[in-house]
Amino acid sequence: MAPASITSRFKQSVTPDALRAYLAEFISTFFYVFAVVGSAMASRKLTSDSATSDPSSLVLVAIANAFALSSTVYMAANVSGGHVNPAVTFGMAVGGHINVSTALFYWVSQMLASVMACLLLKVATVSQDVPIYTIASEMTGFGASMVEGVLSFGLVNVVYAGRSGPLRGIGPVAIGLMAGAMTLAAGPFSGGSMNPALAFGSAVVAGRFKNQAVYWVGPLIGAAVAGLVNDNVVLLVQASVDSDGTTAV
Repeated sequence: MAPASITSRFKQSVTPDALRAYLAEFISTFFYVFAVVGSAMASRKLTSDSATSDPSSLVLVAIANAFALSSTVYMAANVSGGHVNPAVTFGMAVGGHINVSTALFYWVSQMLASVMACLLLKVATVSQDVPIYTIASEMTGFGASMVEGVLSFGLVNVVYAGRSGPLRGIGPVAIGLMAGAMTLAAGPFSGGSMNPALAFGSAVVAGRFKNQAVYWVGPLIGAAVAGLVNDNVVLLVQASVDSDGTTAV
């Protein structure tokens, strides 16, 4: 019974609609990473400084993050759900909204897109190094993971909120604003990645993987907790309100 179930789920993950979803994730993640990493490179070229030590550079990257994420989520929302982030995909998988095999294909699409975007930036700019996410010298890996986890928890909560309710039409805008705000809050400390693919692509092209686990462990745990909380608490209360107009006690 179990092998048959696994086979059935795998077949669902290679249907034409599923393949279109993977392509949508690849395209949207590519442009998101291109905009975020590209803005950091542009800032470095203009200021001869890093985005984590120059306030204006931090603001520039945060704005690029907000605009790019809003646009790319909107771009892919009707095809793949507009995850653009392995942590979001993981949160949705934990919540049972997509199966494991589909989530893995999403991850592959997102990771490849990130590497390709960073590689294009590296080739096109020739003399510039691709910036990687790093943690502040006064922080530990554990502390940085906690920060990234909290940021991802907040981001995935907004993703869930944007999927339902009367304001779901502006969901992509809210998601982008949350990402921009979190980048401003955590940029000088952990980089404010919230996205394993974003950190992974730049690390691969730069050839530097120091503290890479921070950008996987924290976001995945934060996203998983957000998925569990929303599916087992928030959405249950919301369903009760929708059914009888009052909140269940």
